[in-house]
Amino acid sequence: MENFKDLEYQKVFVCLDGTEQQRHVLKRAAIVAANNHAELVIGHVVDVTPFESFEPAKAEQALEAKESEFRASISDALKRIGESDQIPSVEVVIERGRIRETLKDKMLDAIEPDMVVCGARGLSSIKYALLGSISTFLLRNCDCDILVVK
Repeated sequence: MENFKDLEYQKVFVCLDGTEQQRHVLKRAAIVAANNHAELVIGHVVDVTPFESFEPAKAEQALEAKESEFRASISDALKRIGESDQIPSVEVVIERGRIRETLKDKMLDAIEPDMVVCGARGLSSIKYALLGSISTFLLRNCDCDILVVK
């Protein structure tokens, strides 16, 4: 029989999307990481798609603003999480690109977490049909456990 200690998560990756719900998702991920004494990696993809038609200098400026906005949105929570002696390390990873490909190729494949925590945005059925779901994408494409927070 396996020892339950052997089943603990070592590295928890949380996908944050910049929405209001991300505070709740980050809190849940921090609890999972703390309960397992696991590393916590906070990931965010700045979607380049809306800026593809911009001239390069304006696109760069807009993307930098999005990154700064995201960092500001998690700064208080990051400070509280950093004070926990139950989470050995916290890292923030921000990448630019198309969300799904960037999330999988540049983040999850590189970081290799044993748990991914993400939110369920609750898109309408029309938006879901057109855009799909990141949580569904993760469930289909990750080899590790996935926690979808509602």
